[in-house]
Amino acid sequence: MSTADHHSAYLAKALDALTPEGHKRVDELLDQLAEVVGDHAAVASFAAARRAEADVGRTETSAVASPGRALSRQELDILIPGFRAIRDQEPRDDVADWANAVVALLEDDAHRNPGG
Repeated sequence: MSTADHHSAYLAKALDALTPEGHKRVDELLDQLAEVVGDHAAVASFAAARRAEADVGRTETSAVASPGRALSRQELDILIPGFRAIRDQEPRDDVADWANAVVALLEDDAHRNPGG
């Protein structure tokens, strides 16, 4: 299993483990992210994909809301610190675990496209 596949499985497991309160918290955090990113369409699309996943509890929805291209280095530089902050500061374990799974996927993307 590749690292990306392993991290996709980790995200699926983290989504499955979200409690109803965790789902609400993820929605709140993604709303905040959408407000902060403003005109970064690909970043907003990434956030929308994570919301869709959290709402249905699985990752198969990503193709619907994900950008049709790899995220740029600038976009990754917005998303990775944001999700790290959620992971490190979120008091809910289920939400922190979800954020950590997203960080792992973003870091995989950053390593695959170092020049972005």
